[in-house]
Amino acid sequence: MKDTNSSITSRTTTMNILHIDASARPGRSDTDLHGSHTRRLSARFVERWQKARPADRIDYLDVGQQPPAHVNGRWIHAAFTPPAAREPWMAEALAESDRLVDQLVAADLVVIGLPMYNFSVPAQFKAWIDNIVRVGRTFGFDRLRGAVPYWPMLADMGKRVVLLGARGDHGYDAGGRIAHLNHTENSVRSALGYIGITEVFEAAVESDEFGGEQLAQSLRRAEQRVDDLVDELLDSRGRIATADTTLSAAAA
Repeated sequence: MKDTNSSITSRTTTMNILHIDASARPGRSDTDLHGSHTRRLSARFVERWQKARPADRIDYLDVGQQPPAHVNGRWIHAAFTPPAAREPWMAEALAESDRLVDQLVAADLVVIGLPMYNFSVPAQFKAWIDNIVRVGRTFGFDRLRGAVPYWPMLADMGKRVVLLGARGDHGYDAGGRIAHLNHTENSVRSALGYIGITEVFEAAVESDEFGGEQLAQSLRRAEQRVDDLVDELLDSRGRIATADTTLSAAAA
């Protein structure tokens, strides 16, 4: 009889969590003066997750303090050159991008602290997006496919993303008074969806510029949303594990 225990274990006992912070502020607003709300929320999510699943692997990336290099002409030349035809300098030009893509491909869950800067994502986070949305690695391109030559390469991998935001004003959520000015979460959804990651969850703090009780209430709501998201994703993970185990046992 086929031994399915090892395959069940590899799929259900551990997960790879990629934790990304994008804020230019180095500290957390719950522990540091002038600290970041998004670092506060992302840390809360990961800490609660680790309490429930201490065996899961956490890979931390701080693009706010150590941003990836921006895409330039050499990068584009290298990325769009077929791997077999690349010159040695091209491998060097793509080395950081390769590391970032490998990190993303290995992740089951991506938790992103993502503040809004001037209605969109911070430049340092956009640099990460530009490095991981890459032809031949995360999306495919073939002119012979006709009118739609592109396809996502990370689809059907079960990856999930949690976007934890912060905004100075309020009313940016769908249906809000200034939702049309929010180009933060939607731009990330578009970029990740393009490479095949479509399951995205959100929570955000608003009213940072107002302060006082208005901000305090928003923080409480956002933290409760974070806690609920952890519970929701842990519960769904348990259902997936049960289903995987049942299917593997049936196939034994």
